[in-house]
Amino acid sequence: MKTIAYVDGFNLYYGSLKNSPHKWLDLCEYFRRTLPPDCVLEKVKYFTARVSALPNDPDAPKRQDIYLRALRAHCENQFEAIEGHFLVKNVRAPLAAPPNKIVEIIKTEEKGSDVNLAVELVNDAWSDSFDCAAIVSNDSDLARAMKITKQYRRKRVLLYTPGAPVRRPSGQLIKWTHKQFDVLPDVLMQCQLPISLAGGAITKRRVW
Repeated sequence: MKTIAYVDGFNLYYGSLKNSPHKWLDLCEYFRRTLPPDCVLEKVKYFTARVSALPNDPDAPKRQDIYLRALRAHCENQFEAIEGHFLVKNVRAPLAAPPNKIVEIIKTEEKGSDVNLAVELVNDAWSDSFDCAAIVSNDSDLARAMKITKQYRRKRVLLYTPGAPVRRPSGQLIKWTHKQFDVLPDVLMQCQLPISLAGGAITKRRVW
C-alpha cells in the first residue's frame, strides 16, 4: 500500500524528543521500520515552523536548520517540510502563587501546523496520492480530516502517538484510526541520522 507519513513536528518534539537523546531522528528510517509489512513509504511530510532565538536558547534556529537540511540530504525526495509560523511575544500574567502578583513572561506559539497537516491529508486523500496515511500527532483538531480520509475516501489511517504509553492517545483520533502505534524510545534510538552527511557539509552539533 502506497503510504505517506504526516508528522506534526512540534507534537512529536514535545511528546517524545525534547528531553531525550533522540532528537537527530531519521524520520524516513523510522517509518520504514515501523509501518506494517504491506505499507511502502512514499513520502514523509513534516509540518513545523521556523523557531526564533530566545534568551534561554539563542542557538535553537541554527539547530533546527541543520536538522531540516540533514533530513533533506538523507531522505532526498522522500522528505518535504511544510512550514507554518512561530510567534514570540511578551505578555503579562498572574503567578499561580501568589495569584495577585503579575509578571511579564515570554510566550511562544506555533501556528499553522495542525491546519496545514489537515489540509494536506484531505487533499492527498481526494487526489488518491496514497492508500495509507501514517499520522504522527495527538492533536484532536485533526479528527475531522482523519474521518474524511477513512470514512469517505476509504483510506487506511494509522496513528502514531508521541509520548505513549505514558501519554494516552486522543479518543477523538482513535475513533478514525485503523491501528494505533506508540512512539517508543528504543525504536527512536535505532533510527538516528548519521553524524555527518553530504560529504561533511552537514554535521550534528555536539550539544543537541
